[in-house]
Amino acid sequence: MSSCPRCEKPTDLSNKNLYRPFCCEKCKLIDFGSWANEDNVISRPAQSEDFYED
Repeated sequence: MSSCPRCEKPTDLSNKNLYRPFCCEKCKLIDFGSWANEDNVISRPAQSEDFYED
C-alpha cells in the first residue's frame, strides 16, 4: 500500500481506486484546486532531453 500524496492516509493504487493515487475524491479535488490556483507550478519548461534515459 502507498500513502495519499495529500493526506498521507494509506491508499490503494489498483484499478479499483478511481481516485488513485489519492485516497478519495476530496483529496483529488483539493490537489486539483492547488494546481488551478497556481499554488503548484512546474519549476522549468520540459526539455526534450528530459524524456531520454541516461
